[in-house]
Amino acid sequence: MKIKRVCILGAGTLGTRVALQAGLSGYQVAIFDIQPKALENSQKLMQKIVRQLANNSGLDDVAGMNAIAAITFTDNPNVAIWDADIINESVTEDPEIKYAVWDQFGKIAPEKTIFTTNTSFLLPSMFAEISGRPERFCAFHFHDVFYSKVVDIMPHPGTDPSLIPVLMEFGKSLEQVPVVVKKENPGYLFNSMLMAFIGAAGKLLTGEVASIEDIDKSWMVNFHMHMGPFGILDSIGLDTAWHVTNKLPDQASQRFAALLKTYIDKGKLGEKSGEGFYKYPNPAFRSEDFLL
Repeated sequence: MKIKRVCILGAGTLGTRVALQAGLSGYQVAIFDIQPKALENSQKLMQKIVRQLANNSGLDDVAGMNAIAAITFTDNPNVAIWDADIINESVTEDPEIKYAVWDQFGKIAPEKTIFTTNTSFLLPSMFAEISGRPERFCAFHFHDVFYSKVVDIMPHPGTDPSLIPVLMEFGKSLEQVPVVVKKENPGYLFNSMLMAFIGAAGKLLTGEVASIEDIDKSWMVNFHMHMGPFGILDSIGLDTAWHVTNKLPDQASQRFAALLKTYIDKGKLGEKSGEGFYKYPNPAFRSEDFLL
């Protein structure tokens, strides 16, 4: 099967990046969201990313803006799904919302359409049946897209094995490195390792062992990294991290989830809202004297 037309469900940070990369890679792209404001913000974010790529990686600015102009931004499900070869769903990490989305789009998608979910920690088997086409359902999970160029391919037990090479080829065409997760695993590969690291940092903070800044400094200096665990959390989004940690049963995770919730309730979601553990666009950990 040759993929030509791509449908992205969810115009948030990650959906926007996947849609843009697909557009830059020559695919016909439609991005859907129920909120017109989200679509407007998605287009603005794409323009910002194109300018950054033009400055940092040599992308032709005009070609990038033309790619954005060719993308269909819509709140009409039928327009979004028209002639789609593949869906990549990036809606909120909430099972009930994802159930509703797959129930809706499973009924209206063309027969040829491959269904993929970009869920961070939920499992494809949770949504495969409600989609109506479990054999054509697979997790296809992106990271940053432009800087962390890995895409996880994770089938559920009922996924048609012939989809795997199709998704591998598609991932490579988007300039990603495909990795196959042989069995369902919450968090795939990298996120499983990342959450162990983030969880350890959260335990240090909620246990009042050290401050946010000192925990980050320790990691940054020892591993020669440009940000620590709390800077990373801000980039992920505190709401996304809460959805994951709140589902973990151990007391340390629950304490950290409760702390994250206090930030979320104040609208402090991380970099995307302008404030999380740090204030943006100029967080303290990026200042020259942070590690002095």
